[in-house]
Amino acid sequence: MAPERFDLVLAGGGLANGLVAHRLAMLRPEIGVLVLEAGEAPGGNHTWSFHDGDLSPDETAWLEPFVVHRWNDYDVRFPRRSRRIGTGYASVTSERFARVLQAGRPGLVRCRTRVAALAPDGVVLEDGTRIAAGAVLDARGPGPSARLLLGYQKFLGRELLLSEPHGLVAPTVMDATVAQDDGYRFVYTLPLDARRLLVEDTYYADGPGLDPAGLRRRIDAYVAARGWRAQTVLREEEGILPIALGGDIEGFWADRRGLPAAGLAAALFHPTTGYSLPDAVRLADVVAGLADLSAPALFAATRDHSHRLWRERRFFRLLNRMLFLAGASERRYEILQHFHRLPDDVIARFYAARLSFGDKARILAGKPPVPVGRALRALAFPRSLAPEDAA
Repeated sequence: MAPERFDLVLAGGGLANGLVAHRLAMLRPEIGVLVLEAGEAPGGNHTWSFHDGDLSPDETAWLEPFVVHRWNDYDVRFPRRSRRIGTGYASVTSERFARVLQAGRPGLVRCRTRVAALAPDGVVLEDGTRIAAGAVLDARGPGPSARLLLGYQKFLGRELLLSEPHGLVAPTVMDATVAQDDGYRFVYTLPLDARRLLVEDTYYADGPGLDPAGLRRRIDAYVAARGWRAQTVLREEEGILPIALGGDIEGFWADRRGLPAAGLAAALFHPTTGYSLPDAVRLADVVAGLADLSAPALFAATRDHSHRLWRERRFFRLLNRMLFLAGASERRYEILQHFHRLPDDVIARFYAARLSFGDKARILAGKPPVPVGRALRALAFPRSLAPEDAA
């Protein structure tokens, strides 16, 4: 019996591939698309956020059905600087993501379906089933690669129902007034309604190890210190995200041997914050706009898009090396504290990865909050990586 065949098979039903499938269904419903998701539902168990200005008006408009929460501004807190930043902030939940993606599209997503092997023109499932495709797009997350020098942003979040209203009107995107352990540590808080909070304990750390039990205790202690009392833990989420310090992006893509990629598998994330939603939105538009969706054309398009953004974001990797390599881990917060002296519009362009030359000069101006010698060594080209990342 001949295998099933689709124009495009999307391996992994997370944010990046889900938005590709959604955008194709909107603009090119004649394209036969299948999403293969190993978990119980597309999107898994996540909250994705973004800032006003990260997306264009057109991108914001087509993403709108996925957005669950919006706030007009957000707070940051450091030992010697606290402020409210007047840039809007929004969040997408995996529950809404799954509902919108599958609405009116029976058969688009197959859940509890694990992929055993991938090729540019087909997949083999764990049960031996073969599915042929004009192209396969791999978005199953970041795999190990000697081509990239990475730090990690790792976190555990608890969505809590409190016994009384929390009183917050804006998210706290970084509260770094907490003890600084295992790298730059902060607590991230989203007020979801009057009594619901998502509280995440987050680290910028050298290694990917995660201690869920310890992070739960830290969250409980933080909640108690703020005077809140949790009535119920509604859910938990956790993640380990890459933070780019340097790398050989051409070698990274050469290792893929013609297999197209999206999301973290394509090195598409903000190098410093780890935010992936804006890049996923942009790639969805790139894929939906391709006249040729064959495997070679899709590989070239995803590779070239990733190459271009990697080159444009070199400055962020330079800053990341300063953050991870120039100072003692318990004092990394001082670099972020120093950065948040800047005006709201500069901070907004930083999150959008659209810094002007003047913005870059302002970020680097003044006495660095780390020893000068170590800062210069951190900015230097890592010998193990390709010349394109020379500082």
